[in-house]
Amino acid sequence: MRNRIFVFVAVCAFVVNAIGTTFADTKSNNSSKQMNQLVALLPASDGVVTINMQRLLSEAVPQILSGKPQMLADINNKIDEIRAKTGLDLRQFEQVALGVSTRQISAQDIDLEPVVLARGKYNANALIALGKLAANGKYREEKIGERTVYIFSGKEIVEQNKPQTKNSMFDKAIERMFKGLTKEFVVASYDTNTLVFGSLARVRETFDTKMRVSADVSDSLNRKPNAIVNFSAKLPNGMSKFVELGNDEFGKTLDSIRHISGAMEVAGGNATVSIVAKTLKAEQAQSLQETLEGLQMVGKALIGGSKGADKQVYVRMIESLRLTRNVNEVMFDLQVPQSDINILLGVK
Repeated sequence: MRNRIFVFVAVCAFVVNAIGTTFADTKSNNSSKQMNQLVALLPASDGVVTINMQRLLSEAVPQILSGKPQMLADINNKIDEIRAKTGLDLRQFEQVALGVSTRQISAQDIDLEPVVLARGKYNANALIALGKLAANGKYREEKIGERTVYIFSGKEIVEQNKPQTKNSMFDKAIERMFKGLTKEFVVASYDTNTLVFGSLARVRETFDTKMRVSADVSDSLNRKPNAIVNFSAKLPNGMSKFVELGNDEFGKTLDSIRHISGAMEVAGGNATVSIVAKTLKAEQAQSLQETLEGLQMVGKALIGGSKGADKQVYVRMIESLRLTRNVNEVMFDLQVPQSDINILLGVK
């Protein structure tokens, strides 16, 4: 579980260095409406992530990698390769909504069980047919009411379709992703152009249950409805038990956070991330803000004298991080210019 937490934090760190300022227009407003409709189809979830896939692939990735044309070319080539081999064109995906339920399985471990709804310019049943071909008949069918779902063994599919990776970062990421796809998973069509996939239990909940995402989670997704990525989650009690901190006072502060939400965006040559941490009481939010401001000062002092270009980027990020508070909410806002992203990516 700690490995999964590390991967999650690493991904978040990359996104913090890569996402930018929000803008709105008629097209994006329509997209946010469609995203809200997709979230409304998810079963009850402790956390939700929404991704505007079209903007991610057409705007965010090209801007972030504008100083790394070979890396961008590797990604585009890999997308084209997947389309040529399987018929699946990732550029046809428009919106993705992921709902995660949490379950404590030991005193210091929790299990995360996601379900994904993906909508786009494709025929959902045709994509499932491609998946069945890739599985070479090694799948089984099951009924959930009147719907047919298809259950695949991730391990068998990986062994039959494992990519021949090269040395690019994207190839290595694909290889790691395939190594993680070893569990059984379910795929089904929700409607003509919407796929649902996840564990059998979560897919069953999607089709069967009337329990949907609670308002306290879904409403927080609309703070910046037109962002490329939005997330909102209720945190389990005693978060400090799941993270090795070695500091009781900081653990107490972490435990006071009951809800976290945020938005990530890329636009106008900048990358930004906005996060809101909500506590039960106003005094807890004040303590959280003061703790973070203290860490901000310590971080700047520790690396302020470093001469490396990347270290100076971190100093600028620490300096530009804005921390504000409204009653029991602490807001974090960070903006990173493309020039600093280029340094972090090793652009010369």
